[in-house]
Amino acid sequence: MMKNVMFAVMALVLMFSLSNESKAQAYDTGVGLRLGASSGLSVKHFISQDAALEGILHTRWRGLLITGLYEVHRDIEDVDGLNWFYGGGAHIGSWNNSSKYDYDGSTVIGIDGIIGLEYVLEELPLNFSLDFKPAINIINNGGFWGDEFALSVRYIF
Repeated sequence: MMKNVMFAVMALVLMFSLSNESKAQAYDTGVGLRLGASSGLSVKHFISQDAALEGILHTRWRGLLITGLYEVHRDIEDVDGLNWFYGGGAHIGSWNNSSKYDYDGSTVIGIDGIIGLEYVLEELPLNFSLDFKPAINIINNGGFWGDEFALSVRYIF
């Protein structure tokens, strides 16, 4: 099943990247909250017209993680302020003792992917994004996290 999900995500990324190549950047930096399977703070900064770096400081299973992502943004031409994005990056974090998942204070390192939609409000300096961010732990407690769906709300400037 995971192979089917990954294939579908990759097919969508390829389809959108071939069909839509313009991006009208609506802001430089956004700072706000990310709410989902893991919740925390999100900072996104555009480094070019269609590319951004996003840093996420979030908590999960009584632990703390830092994730860094490189994202490519593309317009959805039929809706002003709406774009979609995809990208990847890495995370590092540490778990506290958790009886549910048996993570005894270990440090994890892994890779992340991301695909999502982002909407920038025209009247207010806010944006909203809804994304799917699967991750694989490579060091300690290896495994696939396929439940990372989240809503982010950011103040933009």
